[in-house]
Amino acid sequence: MITNEAVREAVDTYLAFLNAAAPAEQALTDDVEYAAPVGVLTGPAALIDFRDQFRDHFDAVAVRATEEPETHHDRARLRWEITVGGSRFAAGSDVITVAADGRVAAVTTFLDQAPEGFDPDAHH
Repeated sequence: MITNEAVREAVDTYLAFLNAAAPAEQALTDDVEYAAPVGVLTGPAALIDFRDQFRDHFDAVAVRATEEPETHHDRARLRWEITVGGSRFAAGSDVITVAADGRVAAVTTFLDQAPEGFDPDAHH
């Protein structure tokens, strides 16, 4: 059984991955699934590509927790925001499942504040 502390550490490593400060192998399982309004991605390579395309499109991007993640069992709820150039671009909540080895196995993303002009129906 994974501890709440291990789940919190996995969330920290996941945030570091999103900010290009931790390698995918350290943060994500080989079969990680990421489900968001923009689509479903499977595997670390798909998440690396998604992260890198986003980071290449904007300058000074940062993803950070807006409060301490809530945890129970092998799950966490992470409330986050993305800033671009210091201004809030988007905010949301992720439900994260952590594998027994302490890496993220699944992420389900909900947008609480979508980017300006975002059309969720365009991605289904």
